[in-house]
Amino acid sequence: MTAPEPHRYWEDLVIGEEFISAPRAVTQEEIVDFASRYDPQYFHMDPEQARCSHFGEVVASGIHILALWRILDHEILGDVRWMCGIGWDKLRWNRPLKAGDTVRAYARCLDKRPSDSNPERGVAVYRYALLNQDDERVYFCDSTNLVERRPAAREE
Repeated sequence: MTAPEPHRYWEDLVIGEEFISAPRAVTQEEIVDFASRYDPQYFHMDPEQARCSHFGEVVASGIHILALWRILDHEILGDVRWMCGIGWDKLRWNRPLKAGDTVRAYARCLDKRPSDSNPERGVAVYRYALLNQDDERVYFCDSTNLVERRPAAREE
């Protein structure tokens, strides 16, 4: 998957605009592989032991959930001239992500303002979520981000 070319500046972002990605299926093999490399807890990587866990089966690591969200988020907002994220608020993992689930990334622009410290950038706050096949939130947060401003707007 290739992200779109970033061409939208801070001035192009619209408060209230919403985006949702295409669906992506999650496999047990992917969950186990990710956990084996980055979060080796038994309920993420051992199907037999995971049956005795709180979850009753292998579930994706929270770090894996964030990685999946980020991949799908680039599909829907990869056209924005992001500079960096500067904070996540209200970060929550709402439910486990299981093998066989299908997820989609959701984004909504909550707010935006020019930067107080640098006219070359603006601040945009987005609500992000990863939704499962039943439109239930697996993960969500409000994210504050720096976005490049259009060169002509920098001089206003």
